[in-house]
Amino acid sequence: MSGLMVRGLLYLSLTAIGLPGNVAVIAAFLLAYHQERRLLPADAIVLHLACANLLVVGVRCLLEVLASFSLANVFSDTGCKAVIYVYRTSRSLSIWLTFILSAYQCLSIAPPGSRWASARDLFARHLALAFVTVWVINTVMSSPAVMFSLGSNNNSTAMQYSINVEFCFVRFLSIDDRNANGAAQVTRDAVPMILMTLASLIILVFLYRHSQQVKGLRGGGAEQRAAKAVVTLVTVYVLFYGVDNGLWVYTLTVRQTMTSSVISDLRIFFSSLYAALSPMVIIASNRKVKNQLSCRAQEKATLDKATTLSTM
Repeated sequence: MSGLMVRGLLYLSLTAIGLPGNVAVIAAFLLAYHQERRLLPADAIVLHLACANLLVVGVRCLLEVLASFSLANVFSDTGCKAVIYVYRTSRSLSIWLTFILSAYQCLSIAPPGSRWASARDLFARHLALAFVTVWVINTVMSSPAVMFSLGSNNNSTAMQYSINVEFCFVRFLSIDDRNANGAAQVTRDAVPMILMTLASLIILVFLYRHSQQVKGLRGGGAEQRAAKAVVTLVTVYVLFYGVDNGLWVYTLTVRQTMTSSVISDLRIFFSSLYAALSPMVIIASNRKVKNQLSCRAQEKATLDKATTLSTM
């Protein structure tokens, strides 16, 4: 089996999991909003996160599958600029939204009437501003991709400082340009990673103390379940994006002037794993999503049964 075939199958597995998973989460929250005319702040953050993850899987993984199996190829110079720009923006949005979710959940476990509870209410009132801010930051920081991306069929001789991503190149004019761009991306990812890890540690301390106080009792409240779900998401993030960023740092420090596409493929695969698997965590842990999906499944089963009886 060729390397391109293996590559296509790996991206196909991410697409097969990530596309329906993120669509299901988005549909569940939209149905809930239609019924209740409102979404809780945490639900709005998760909905936004699912949208960003859907972009990662749909724009990057699905197109990689089509190109790997020669079904379609959008990776011209213009296509590479668009795909890499949207991928980098949605990928970093996914990271920052995970941080916003962990920060909000950390504030949500604060005792009523405390300063942290007041901060949570302030956070909730200005959530739209937080969304706009992360969109602006990440769209601006991803803009170099538009200037430097080229299709792999480009025969330019000035490719010595390029990053090879199989069907595209990200070309830089000098090693300093490449390292500066890479350092900016690492910083953009490291800041929310450190902050969300800190928030998750606070949540874990709270959960431990709560478990000691209610030792012997089964289950937990909605806040405890939501806190555990957020810690799980952050753990998945740190695992996959940690590998991704480690490979990115390696790419920036190797002596060769043009990096191998294998390293870039591994980076994209691990970062896309989070976008593909996080909806599974959300579906398993979010009661609102689970209820909406089970209700739709029951309605479909009832409709199918009625259709079958009417044709007999």
